[in-house]
Amino acid sequence: MLKVLETGDKIYKYNKSVIVKFSGKRAVLSTGVINGGYSEHLTSVFNNDAKTAPGMGCQLKAPTYKEHMEIIAGELGLDPQYTTGMGTAADMKNMSVTIEKYGDLSVTALITGGIETNGGRVGDPASYVENDEKTEKIKHGTINIIVAVNGNLPPRTLTRALITITEAKTAAIQELLEGSKYSNGIATGSGTDGVIVYSNLESEAVYNDSGKHSKLGELIGKAVKKGVKEALARQSGLTPEKQKSIFRRGRRYGITAEEIWNRYIEKYPEKTEKKLEYMEFIEKIEKNEETVALTSLYIHLLDQLEWNLFSKETVKEQCEQIRKLICDKLQINYELEEKNEETLNYLIGRYIMTFVKYITEKWGNNV
Repeated sequence: MLKVLETGDKIYKYNKSVIVKFSGKRAVLSTGVINGGYSEHLTSVFNNDAKTAPGMGCQLKAPTYKEHMEIIAGELGLDPQYTTGMGTAADMKNMSVTIEKYGDLSVTALITGGIETNGGRVGDPASYVENDEKTEKIKHGTINIIVAVNGNLPPRTLTRALITITEAKTAAIQELLEGSKYSNGIATGSGTDGVIVYSNLESEAVYNDSGKHSKLGELIGKAVKKGVKEALARQSGLTPEKQKSIFRRGRRYGITAEEIWNRYIEKYPEKTEKKLEYMEFIEKIEKNEETVALTSLYIHLLDQLEWNLFSKETVKEQCEQIRKLICDKLQINYELEEKNEETLNYLIGRYIMTFVKYITEKWGNNV
């Protein structure tokens, strides 16, 4: 047993799963495929690591995901009619446990997460159109959140808590500036995230608001935001320090060490066999804080161009000012090359070619 909550609910870790067994009557709101939606008859909830082995993919044990989860519930010693659960490829050992309290009110968040391969922004292009024969696969990169509240939340309050939880999750990801894998945008989650939030129906303390203005909403927000960051750090090392990189900031726009190398090799094909030496060299500037800061400003202007917050002319002018500063930092001459090209692609290309010039002058001429 991992922990006993204030409600007496017991948290267990068994068979690559974390299970919460209730000690009394609970109101549960779940995105799970079994007993999803609102329920008052459940006796447990769980989060299951569906990988066949560490580093391996997830394997369904039945034709459909629903049947698979029913089998998992049975293997955990739970009655599928009285439980709800979520599947993930995250390791249960990397689960974060965060608790926020105010007086007698307590919120506990149990979170596993990873978005390195499946992070996306709401509104990104879809992966499939659902039909009756669609079998849902468990993808790597899922943030699963279980939130336990020791107070009594009516159905409307429990539903509002789901919004607060989602906002907190998204805020955590955006504060890490992790990019979508399906668009140029900053990720808001993964495509397979799940939430289970429950409250104590036996409590005499009834809470009618779980939005941001309420103390309950504040506690939920703090617990979830902190827990998401901790889970992402544990699962994939996604931390502020890791994000201090020009390529971590720029890759959602195609700004990568690989792309700079490809552009360089187009000009100097005779250097093809020097890629390892190049990678070693580019790493020296990749995490330079001043260069990362300038790059981050450049990228954010591209974001605001996409969001129609600035005109193309303003963004191009300000990006060129930032590129001048980057050239000064890299100790290379600034050059302005106007091309008849779509603004976004032009600005991405100019940034990349700035580093191609840097590689050429500071490394290529010496190898």
